[in-house]
Amino acid sequence: MFILKAEGEFDSAHFLSGYNGKCSNIHGHRWKVIVEVQSETLQEEGPLQGMVVDFGDIKKDLNKIIDEYDHSFIIQKGTMRAQTLKCLKEDGFSLLEVDFRPTAECLAYHFYQLMNENPYDVKRVTVYETPSNCAVYER
Repeated sequence: MFILKAEGEFDSAHFLSGYNGKCSNIHGHRWKVIVEVQSETLQEEGPLQGMVVDFGDIKKDLNKIIDEYDHSFIIQKGTMRAQTLKCLKEDGFSLLEVDFRPTAECLAYHFYQLMNENPYDVKRVTVYETPSNCAVYER
């Protein structure tokens, strides 16, 4: 089995509504996302001969996804008052409302699903919330 890895990073803020600890407050991370794609075979001819896919294509598709999250405030829908959201939007903040709790685990699963919309056999997605803490989603 051949496995390729591509990495991307983004900065964002979030909070965990209802959490009993520091993460219930708004805070930020330098997230690192690693996508692994797999293949039993290599391309046999053409410009990609001897490759699974072009690393540049994986990186481009990953960056297209994570660029939306960069320098945004990731908010689980329904966890902030409508008036608060309205004020933040009026003040020009980049808000990204999601249907899931923005944990490293849920982001790994979310990015796995989004990358799987591309023509890759995605094996695993790893999301680092800090340099030493990560969550992995693997099928």
